[in-house]
Amino acid sequence: MNVTRTIVLIGGLLLIQFQSFTQTDSVFQAKVVDDGSQEAEKFYNSGIANFSNKKYTEAIADFDRAIALKADFEKAYYNRGATKLELKEYKSAISDFDLSLTFAQNADSYFSRGQAKFAMGDKEGATADYSKTLEINPKHAQAFYYRGGVKFENGDYKGAIEDYTSAIALKSDYAYAYNDRGSAKRQIDDLDGAIIDYKKALLTNADMAFTYNNLASAKRKKGDFSGAIADYTEAIKKQKDYYLAYNNRGSAKFDLGDYKGAIDDFTMAIQLKSDYAYAYNNRASAKYKLQDYNGAVADCNKAIEQNPNYGYAYLNRGIIKEMLHDDPGSCLDWKKAIELGVDAARSYSGHCE
Repeated sequence: MNVTRTIVLIGGLLLIQFQSFTQTDSVFQAKVVDDGSQEAEKFYNSGIANFSNKKYTEAIADFDRAIALKADFEKAYYNRGATKLELKEYKSAISDFDLSLTFAQNADSYFSRGQAKFAMGDKEGATADYSKTLEINPKHAQAFYYRGGVKFENGDYKGAIEDYTSAIALKSDYAYAYNDRGSAKRQIDDLDGAIIDYKKALLTNADMAFTYNNLASAKRKKGDFSGAIADYTEAIKKQKDYYLAYNNRGSAKFDLGDYKGAIDDFTMAIQLKSDYAYAYNNRASAKYKLQDYNGAVADCNKAIEQNPNYGYAYLNRGIIKEMLHDDPGSCLDWKKAIELGVDAARSYSGHCE
């Protein structure tokens, strides 16, 4: 005898957006204050011009020449490192920042070295450099922001909120900091605070599609499914290929019982990202609700094909197979789901040997 089961919908809703690496506004100055030969200064200024025009290889060659003429040219070391940072040559960039710091302890060198270390996965080293930046320049908003980002990644959400708040206090229009503070608040279930921060981010920069998506996800978590759908729609308007927002809007439609509308959105997400296992699983969930069991099994198969370790897809496929009277198949799927750490599958597999 078949038993009505509750199928599991996986949303993939944790969509935190960190600001991409940017150089500080004060990095590249065209005037050399160090004493040195006019020839070294000429090459240095040429390097600055080439960097401004994104001619990074030429810029590095110019800084090389300036350093060859003046071995203690601190600004040339720093800017050569900054250019290498743009080229993602992180180890070499760090070496240049190290050399720069032997001649002058300045905040920009510590900050940029922190950026390079963060890009290489050295979170501890990056945090130390961001903190050193702030010792020298307590008004360095970006150092607070990026240190907050490391704390967020390490699960220190309250610490992240403190740093994002400091960044905002120094730069009141810091849209990324508002967005990420909102995301940190979501992690500690301060949904009202998160919504306020996302709205502030959008007041500062209304073009950030990911913030509309984050705002929608906070509303969905609060049970405001219609409000969530409206904000996911805004995210899609801002970014036509935003497959995450299509998937998430489909999940909100699913919550409202609009299974056909949900299928449309999950299908669009799949069209935009053909290996999107979450969307296949979610479309299977909507098809299950519409009693399209064969179609639901096919979508679970696709989800597992894309991610063989997707435990919830096995769980759901087992539920659907039970509806198709395939008891051996359902038991095998639930067993696999349990092996993959989905404890919920145990409650379904009680009759299995």
